[in-house]
Amino acid sequence: MAATSNGWFRTAVLSVLPENCYDEFFVKYNLLHVPCLKSALSKTLGSLIIVGSLIVKLPQILKVLSAKSGLGISLVSIILELSASSILWSYSFANGFPFVAWGESCFLAIQTCLVGVLCLVFAGKSTKALAFLLTYVSAMYILLSGFVPLEVLAFLQSMNILFVISGRMTQAYANYSNGHTGQLSFATFLMLFLGSVARIFTSIQETGDPFLIASNSVSSTCSGIITFQILYYWNVKPKKA
Repeated sequence: MAATSNGWFRTAVLSVLPENCYDEFFVKYNLLHVPCLKSALSKTLGSLIIVGSLIVKLPQILKVLSAKSGLGISLVSIILELSASSILWSYSFANGFPFVAWGESCFLAIQTCLVGVLCLVFAGKSTKALAFLLTYVSAMYILLSGFVPLEVLAFLQSMNILFVISGRMTQAYANYSNGHTGQLSFATFLMLFLGSVARIFTSIQETGDPFLIASNSVSSTCSGIITFQILYYWNVKPKKA
């Protein structure tokens, strides 16, 4: 019975850590092995980020549904952010990177797409909302199909920093121009900020890819700016027309 339990435990650990780290921790009891500690921390953070990404935009979605309005949310920002998440998803998938290094990008993309659809629907543009959804689904089918050369995906990923900066700064400028943050969710942007900061470490540890590291560094900075704006405009209410 003990052997069976040990077998299950070993299998569970090896699903997260390499075999040499299992030996260091549970055979040699070398719990201060630095490379394996970094690997364990990276895997744990990556898993937590992915779990968190399942609900990261739920507060934003609920806020839009509750208000039946996407007031203050820039559609241009939504499209740029959606492009950034989708390119990261496609590039990482094509390169065969570990899911813990990029898995949240697919969940973020799906939720961002939903926010965009809701904003269009509540703006009375249901036809455009449907066209937006169908266009996105078609684009992702092509990007994930394997038909797109890796060189093209690498080029798109190299441009991802521009998408991230443009998307978040478009929203930041809209907040500044409006003098309020409308239906933007503080919880969502705080989680995006913290997740991006943690993802810098996991990108270094899991992939070493400079595109991913730079993209996450920029994303954390831009998300931090919008998080600050939401706090700054906390008590400012939009003027009614």
